[in-house]
Amino acid sequence: MAITNMPKTAAIDNAAQISRSLARAFDDDPMMRWFFPDDSSREASLGSYFTTIFTRQYVHNGVCEFTGDAAAFWVAPEAQAKAVPDEETVQELRNLLGDRAGLFGEAVELAAEHTPQDPHWYLAVIGADPAAQGQGQGAALLRSGLAKGDAAGLPVCLESSKASNIPFYEHFGFTVRGELRLPGGGPPLWSMRREPRRPADA
Repeated sequence: MAITNMPKTAAIDNAAQISRSLARAFDDDPMMRWFFPDDSSREASLGSYFTTIFTRQYVHNGVCEFTGDAAAFWVAPEAQAKAVPDEETVQELRNLLGDRAGLFGEAVELAAEHTPQDPHWYLAVIGADPAAQGQGQGAALLRSGLAKGDAAGLPVCLESSKASNIPFYEHFGFTVRGELRLPGGGPPLWSMRREPRRPADA
């Protein structure tokens, strides 16, 4: 595995690199295009969005890893209540989203209603800069997190907002458990789940 593919634990000092990679990764994501419809400002807005949730939320209460051009934010079952953004973070996101803030809040509530109630690892965010596509950086990050779920004997859950990513997740053992439609005529969101594997099954 190349050096740039080796997942490293992220610290707050890595925020600029991580936010840049994720902003580029999600530029063509249907959900993010729904929330940030202005093509000219989307990359900058996404950079601010990921900086906010990383520095205020996931770096403190999640397991954040990154490679040269990719990043992933995971939440362990015991940390899921703490990983919910506080009021100050919510206000920052509202300011960033402008007139889409209401729709964003409804989407978060919708996803929360469909969150599994049994203990699980949750993949909140994963993405790689398209310029690094095909280098295996996203796959390396995914494997790293799945190993944590397997070691704990727990399932891993996520929501995919991009249909073309579903086969990628299925390759790693995820199955689609449901399809949600974002409020206000937004795009679909697929909830996915992967059951834990023993080392011999991985």
